[in-house]
Amino acid sequence: MINNKIYRNVSELPKAWDALPVADIFLKSDFLSGLEKSMPTNISGYYVGVFKDENLVGIAVVQRVEMYADDIFRKSSTSRLKQIGKQIVSKIVKGNALVVGNLLHTGQHGIYFDALKISQSEFLRELEKVLEEVTVEIKTKFNKKIRIIVFKDYFETDNIHEAVNFFKSNNLYKVQVQPNMVFKSETWKTINDYISAFNKKYRRRYNTARKKAINLEYRELDSNYLKTNSKAVFSLYETVSDNAGVNSFKLQEDHFYQLKLHLKDNFKVFGVFLNEDLVGFYSLIINDTVLETYFLGYNKVLQKRYQMYLNMLFNMAFYGIENQFETIVFARTAMEIKSSIGAKPHTMHIYLNHTNSFIANTVLKCIVKYMNPIQKWEERNPFK
Repeated sequence: MINNKIYRNVSELPKAWDALPVADIFLKSDFLSGLEKSMPTNISGYYVGVFKDENLVGIAVVQRVEMYADDIFRKSSTSRLKQIGKQIVSKIVKGNALVVGNLLHTGQHGIYFDALKISQSEFLRELEKVLEEVTVEIKTKFNKKIRIIVFKDYFETDNIHEAVNFFKSNNLYKVQVQPNMVFKSETWKTINDYISAFNKKYRRRYNTARKKAINLEYRELDSNYLKTNSKAVFSLYETVSDNAGVNSFKLQEDHFYQLKLHLKDNFKVFGVFLNEDLVGFYSLIINDTVLETYFLGYNKVLQKRYQMYLNMLFNMAFYGIENQFETIVFARTAMEIKSSIGAKPHTMHIYLNHTNSFIANTVLKCIVKYMNPIQKWEERNPFK
């Protein structure tokens, strides 16, 4: 017999949750606890257990996202046409969405099931029941209707694409989104090997960037520093976050402190200092053999002068190589500059459904492309 159970707090999760043979840290209770303590105010989590004969055989993370125009569109535009476009989009997407996965991070970090004990179709059938139950609960409890359902971030090689009948029966449409930039750090044994592999143009670019940042100092920040200086760190994050044209959430001020508290050595935050002043930071999550780049921030005025962002990318690559990670996930922003340090694009798809039957498939795809446009960019090839 197969059934499911919904947990509304991480503290309720059964011991068997972390005992499942899944290596993804984003599905482990430590990460989920840190996230729950510092979740963006417009996001709340549901944690799903799928059981077969009373044994836990699958899990899922579902997030309820409350989306409103001010949250989605950060930068105002003087263009009348763009303002009209934003008004139309906000009317369609405004309201509540259910996301199977973690909206805060690129990648498939929402589901796991033991394929030896339960089939993908059986697992997805239970997840379908959960989404229906949560939809009813939100309507009853908060008088809010779920407008959009999303299964997020799957590589082209993921087995979930085989579930054609499931997605078709639930009117979930497959949409290509920005690629995930992935760096194969296992290619090099040492940092010198990596730098030596650059061609003349990109070796020169590397040297220029490092010279510009010669006065910057990088230090790992501990939990005490993150707690005491949470406002300063958040302000730097906010500078980058608010510069994004479209964004569906904003972190809470203590987000980095909470993750450090719960993940300990598996969460790294490095501060960028100029004359003892914190002027930037970047963060990394150790996910088994994969190094996941997380949020960063910087002083906008100093960023260009010191090429802070490019130097942060180099530092992340160095950390992955030095610590022998197989890959580094650089996520889906600033693809061109990430390709210039050696990251490669990997195509990703989401599945989504608008619960308003009048919103056609084509309209929905247009909305996704408006909010997450597949940018034209030139892939760089920095190596000999």
